[in-house]
Amino acid sequence: MVPISKVKDLIAKHSKLEKELSSQEIDKKLFAEKSKEYSDLNDIIKEANSYYNFKKDKDELEKLINDQDTDEEMKELAMSELNNLEKNNKDNEKKIKMFLLPKDEADTKNAIIEIRAGTGGLEASLFASDLFKMYEKVSHKKKWLLEVISISKSDAGGLKEVIASIKGKNIYSSLKYESGVHRVQRVPDTETQGRVHTSAATVAVMPEAEEVDVKIEDKDLRIDVFRSSGPGGQSVNTTDSAVRITHIPSGIVVSQQDEKSQIRNKEKGLKILRSRIYELERQKRDEERSKDRKSKIGSGDRSERIRTYNFPQGRVTDHRINLTLHKLTEFMEGEIFDEMIENLVIQAQENELININ
Repeated sequence: MVPISKVKDLIAKHSKLEKELSSQEIDKKLFAEKSKEYSDLNDIIKEANSYYNFKKDKDELEKLINDQDTDEEMKELAMSELNNLEKNNKDNEKKIKMFLLPKDEADTKNAIIEIRAGTGGLEASLFASDLFKMYEKVSHKKKWLLEVISISKSDAGGLKEVIASIKGKNIYSSLKYESGVHRVQRVPDTETQGRVHTSAATVAVMPEAEEVDVKIEDKDLRIDVFRSSGPGGQSVNTTDSAVRITHIPSGIVVSQQDEKSQIRNKEKGLKILRSRIYELERQKRDEERSKDRKSKIGSGDRSERIRTYNFPQGRVTDHRINLTLHKLTEFMEGEIFDEMIENLVIQAQENELININ
């Protein structure tokens, strides 16, 4: 159950904000902040009022049902209303619990996604390319803006590594469950015996940090420049435009050489570095807050095997929630990506709800 005191606080807060926002004396900055808070509370206030009044409404209906002077038709109506009231109360309780869940400050941010070929040689790099194409298709369908920051290609159209930024509404909340090891089982084109090979790619999704989120001191950076090189050792250009940035306190290193301009490479490198530092700090805070957390969903652990894509059987399985979808082709086309994410979100919320009772 949700403590009535918490529901009472929500109702009181909503009422207080309503009065404050109708006041002529409130300044513009405060008005914007309180308007957002009021708008958020508006989404749950109806359920909060119903939940708060549940016991009183239930007592009145039960009194009517148990009264000997009440005729049978009225009793039946009251019993039907009582059933609906109890059902609605359970729904309201769940919605209020969801509302009271701690908000992830990063959910509304854009995201940086990094995909790297793992074990499996050429097949792993081809799978990394397939994953990237899938995220491109999802972004296109959702009208998100995907921009490649850095890309390293392998033979036969595969990818050794790709880093991209994805912009839109609440991007990180939609993609944060993608971090981890993605495993593929399929017959490579070069396999003459028809044997199924297993290979993997790692995905890391980080909130895109702004300068206000992470303050990086110049004294904490070591910046090395070197000459860019393309596939097969060919020179991309004849100037030292590639940049390697080392963040000394954390030991995080970012290399960037896609642009011909050293300044642009530094800008892109700092964007990646800022997000990696931000994510590192978030993970530290999460570990301190929940050292005994059982759920791995959303932990962003890159070494954890989270999903298997089995091409011979046409299925994709998420191991964290034991969900198998026999629609692999549709999934790789970005068609049913939401179905997977919605199930992951629901499970993650259920895990969090256990701690609110």
